[in-house]
Amino acid sequence: MPLALFALTLSAFAIGTTEFVIVGLVPTIAQDLGVTLPSAGLLVSLYALGVAIGAPVLTALTGRWNRKTVLLSVMALFVAGNLLAWMAPSYSLLITARILTGLAHGVFFSIGSTIATGLVSKEKKASAIAIMFTGLTVALVTGVPLGTWIGQNAGWQATFLAVSVLGLIALLGSALLIPTNLKQSAPVRLSQQLGVLTQPRLLLVYAMTAVGYGGTFVAFTYLAPILEQVAGFESAAIGLIMLVYGVSVAVGNIWGGRLADRLGPIKALYIIFSALALVLLVFTFTAGHQLAAVLTVLIWGAFAFGNVPGLQVYVVQLAEKHTPHSVDVASGLNIAAFNVGIAFGSVMGGVIIERMSLTDTPWVGALIVVLALLLTLWSGALDKREQLQTL
Repeated sequence: MPLALFALTLSAFAIGTTEFVIVGLVPTIAQDLGVTLPSAGLLVSLYALGVAIGAPVLTALTGRWNRKTVLLSVMALFVAGNLLAWMAPSYSLLITARILTGLAHGVFFSIGSTIATGLVSKEKKASAIAIMFTGLTVALVTGVPLGTWIGQNAGWQATFLAVSVLGLIALLGSALLIPTNLKQSAPVRLSQQLGVLTQPRLLLVYAMTAVGYGGTFVAFTYLAPILEQVAGFESAAIGLIMLVYGVSVAVGNIWGGRLADRLGPIKALYIIFSALALVLLVFTFTAGHQLAAVLTVLIWGAFAFGNVPGLQVYVVQLAEKHTPHSVDVASGLNIAAFNVGIAFGSVMGGVIIERMSLTDTPWVGALIVVLALLLTLWSGALDKREQLQTL
């Protein structure tokens, strides 16, 4: 594999770290900036909205640009956003920094797969994409807990400085290693992306994605304050627990992909959404007991991201049937749907904390995941009806 691919992997690592590290820093930021926990939670929501907007809109606007130029511009924006977060003297500037970084995130993953496959021969394309996305998995396992530890010990600003340094290294690596004559695919117009959104079957899957992720992030956004205020952990322990969660996510992601391969995406999603709803419900009762809370978080991680492979495969399958000329667009919009769900879940969690309590976020999240399960059952029934009609 070419060295240029590892520059993309490092970019994915830095981006994945900055997206999720905020979860471990919510209490620290809230206390330092003198804002409420729900206000600090908005840093998760607005970042996710930046991703959801950046992926389709900015990718369409830069469709005719040279791919390397887009990549370097996006990574420069990412570094600038994190440097702004590092220097942010106020909550409003930190919000601005998070939105800018989210916009960069959205475009990076829209064009990253195309660039990765352009670096290798045809038979190595899948492996190239897998290597690039390994950066995200490694970020959850190492970057997020390490970033949380840095934030707990040196201040949350230091975390953003460390991520901006990583982003700068990735930017320089991309500038030096990625060729300028990459194959340019036909630009995707915004009208094409809007065309995909007129397909009811795809809209249903996007709803499954957004609702399923939304349910998880109702509680996950406020995992650190739950562990500190309800379970009674010291803030220094949060980074270690995030490490446990990250390892579980990595294992669950692989397991979820194999389950979707073996049973098909719909049956795999039945299992994963059912288990996820049950784990969130159980966390309502185990959150106040340290050992039980950590064990529940460990199991939660295995299911929280295990639905990603199944949802992505399912979107591609339906897009090949209903929008065969826009399969890549349909897949990219599902990434936007993930982030819409994250934004929705984070805001919902903040409302619950203001009107109810921290321990109410898991069971409400479980109910929302049950809605995702019902949508999945509906989509599966539509699949069976279409199969019968073709016989």
